[in-house]
Order: sequence, then C-alpha cells, then structure tokens
Amino acid sequence: MLPDRAVLPRYLAPLPESLEDFALRYAWVIVAVNLAGTAFGFWYYGFHPFPLGDPLITWQFAAEPPVMWPFVPDSPVATFFIAASLALWKLDRNSEVVNALAFFGCLKLGLWTPFTLLAFMEGFSYNSVLMYNFLFWSHLGMVAEAFLIHRYSDFPVGAVLVAVVWYGFNDVVDYFLPIVGTPHHTTLPAQELLETGFMSHSSPTHEIAAAGAVVITIAATFLALATRVKKLEGKLAR
Repeated sequence: MLPDRAVLPRYLAPLPESLEDFALRYAWVIVAVNLAGTAFGFWYYGFHPFPLGDPLITWQFAAEPPVMWPFVPDSPVATFFIAASLALWKLDRNSEVVNALAFFGCLKLGLWTPFTLLAFMEGFSYNSVLMYNFLFWSHLGMVAEAFLIHRYSDFPVGAVLVAVVWYGFNDVVDYFLPIVGTPHHTTLPAQELLETGFMSHSSPTHEIAAAGAVVITIAATFLALATRVKKLEGKLAR
C-alpha cells in the first residue's frame, strides 16, 4: 500500500499525484536505475575496473588525495542515497537520515550539474552531444526523485541537520577550505592538472560554481524544513 499524500503547497510537491504513485509502485526499478547510475558515476570520476587497459584509478580520483575521495563523486553518492532511501522504505526499514541525505543530494546535484552545464556550455564542448544531454536530463531526473521522498518521510529536524552538515561540509571542502590539496568540486571547464598533481581553479568559473552550490544547499534546507512544518500543520488541523 502506498503512503497517503499530505496536502502540501505545489512548491513542496510539484509532481502530479499519479506520477508519484506510479514511481512508488515501481520503486525497485528506480532503485536499480540509480544503482546503475552510481556505478557509472564512479567510473566517470575515474574508478576504472574496465577497460582493463586503463589504470584502476584515473582522471579526477587520480588528481585528488585519497583521504578526500569520499567528497569527490557527489552525483554517484546522491544516486546511492536515493536508491537506499527507496529500498529501505520498500523493506519497511525506513531511515529518516538516509531520506534527508537523498533529498539534499538529489536536489543539490540534480540542479547544480545542469546549472554548470548551461553556465559553461562552451567549455563542455569536449563532451559528445549524447553525453551532454545524458548528463543534463539524468540529473534533472534526480530532482524529480527528490520530490517523491515527502510521501514516506517527515524530515525530522535531526535528520535534516545530518544532511545540512554533510552537504555543507562538502561545500566547504569543494570551494572554500579544501583541507588537503586544492578544492575538490567536480572538474569544470578551464581547469587543468598542475605540476603539483592538483587541479587549478580559475576565476570566475570557480566562484560561479560555488555560488550555485551554496544557494542550492540553502534551498534544500528550506524545502526540507518547510515540508516538515506543513506536514505538522496538516496533522494539527485534523
């Protein structure tokens, strides 16, 4: 049985109820698609168990200190979070922390990636038209997935706090205080590998990407807490 749909403003529940119901009925398919996306994403960032002729660790992973690797593959981690969120709900082992991480991750990377693809369109010309469109539309699909979670999550404050800390810390090390090496955000146009082994971060590309990331983190925080408030208001009004 599907969870009831709370009465929420359109900005908190933009998907038609029929589409939400369809997606939740076929949640295991969405889980499988996201796990495949996670595997592809790790390959995209440079974990190459295949082709066999490639180094196992290449591209951005190779340019980052291993201790910071957990903060590099942001989109694959987000697709893993939404796969885990849906799977745990289907298994009756719902985790509000995982739900909040999935909501933040899908919103943050689902919006940030299309934003950078549009903002630096000419710089991404090294991608084929097919890859460019795949990255653009698949990430927007992550945004749609984020708006399924309100059906089975109340976004408790503690869980939202965990997500804010995780994605806020990501913003810090990605753009402002890398701790080790240089900032760890996804490689963008105009970056190049330095003789030190780290990546360059040219201006204003770095600042534009940082602004987008911070704004989306703030927006995700507002949307999660607003969903909680509106759900509580609905319960009190009964």
